[in-house]
Amino acid sequence: MKRLAIMAAFLAGCAQGQWAKKDTAQEQVQADLKACEDAAYKEANAIPYPYPTMGPVILQDSTGRMFNVYPVGPFADPHGERFMREGRLARECMRKKGYELVSPR
Repeated sequence: MKRLAIMAAFLAGCAQGQWAKKDTAQEQVQADLKACEDAAYKEANAIPYPYPTMGPVILQDSTGRMFNVYPVGPFADPHGERFMREGRLARECMRKKGYELVSPR
């Protein structure tokens, strides 16, 4: 029983949040989210092809353990890689529209 309670608490912590705004229909929330995701995709992928940024690299040490290495320099992306940037831009867009990320009930 104790294991079940621990597992339920763990899974509840992994639940994805939902965007909410007072007096806004769910259809409008989905439309705004789609617009923000589309705009974020376009902005995150607007980097010219010959000069892409470099995200983290996963390497393996001599014992077989995996670890991340974040490159530095003019082509390094300080926020990780474009998928992380895309998510951050979409969240910023939704917050600018007045939405708040709330945990599911």
